[in-house]
Amino acid sequence: MTAARDLANRLLDAQVDYVLAELKGERLTELVAQFVDEALAAGETIPLERVVDAQRMKVIGKRLLVQLGESPLVDDIAVALADGLYDMQASEAQTLGEVLEREPVEALVARFLSLRTLHERTLDRLTESPLVAVVASKFVAQIVADLVAQNRARAERVPGMSSLLSIGTSAANRVRSPFDQLLGDAADKGAQYALRRTNNAIRELLRDAPLQQAAMELWDLHAEEPIGDLREYLSRQELRDVILIVLEVLATARSTDFAGAVVDACVDVLLEHYGARDVTGLIAELGIQRDDLVEDAVALATPVLETAEAEGVLAALVRSRLGPFFFSPAVLDLLGEKK
Repeated sequence: MTAARDLANRLLDAQVDYVLAELKGERLTELVAQFVDEALAAGETIPLERVVDAQRMKVIGKRLLVQLGESPLVDDIAVALADGLYDMQASEAQTLGEVLEREPVEALVARFLSLRTLHERTLDRLTESPLVAVVASKFVAQIVADLVAQNRARAERVPGMSSLLSIGTSAANRVRSPFDQLLGDAADKGAQYALRRTNNAIRELLRDAPLQQAAMELWDLHAEEPIGDLREYLSRQELRDVILIVLEVLATARSTDFAGAVVDACVDVLLEHYGARDVTGLIAELGIQRDDLVEDAVALATPVLETAEAEGVLAALVRSRLGPFFFSPAVLDLLGEKK
């Protein structure tokens, strides 16, 4: 090895030691703080639209939408998170009312019940479905049947009435078959009518009945109970199944032209509203403080750097990055290597 190369190697060793010292302890905190301060100072004069390329962001967004949706890891993480949330000990220690305040819940219920256009449009579209009409017809018929059964039960309490009703039922059964077809035809023809009546009843219920008060009474019943009691509404396996089905529904839409249009619209809206604002100002308005940035960066980087150094990976990485410079022809020439 020539004297120049030996000197270059010793300089490289010194440089690696220096860099490693910069990436630990108090020096790392100082280094990160300096970087954050310089970045925030520069961001005060740079608008968002200068550092965010709209077309590139759209391309990246669409690619991530497809790539993340195709990864089986997404399903695994979603199910694992669902299980973790289902079993959280905190769900036993806190009530629903302690987590969610009553006032905003009441405002949400009131707002939903006041969405007249949504209600009207939904009910109007329901009338266009023959199957929904049949369901409504059966719903009305069931109510009538229940009323008849209740009245019969009351009548049978009268002495002698039970035998009389039994004779009537026996006679009715003998002529039931011809009338079954007649009633079936009438039900089919009256399905749309039944649906209209059902829709009108729902409209009146939404418009006049104290639904908001009823909804809040239901909320109050749950608000004093532990959040974990909500498991009674959904088993662990049912929750898993619902999440996987939702992910599958989203997966069918992620690569469509509409999904791409949504990404484009989001980027356009972001830049339209905030493109002229400086980056540092936007970061501050998001509630992100300078000290938090420094603390979080150091906290995240420290265990990674310490592990990499303990395994000898960090020093090798630094050396591989700096070595080409110290052994470049230009540096060796400066160090006196003869050509």
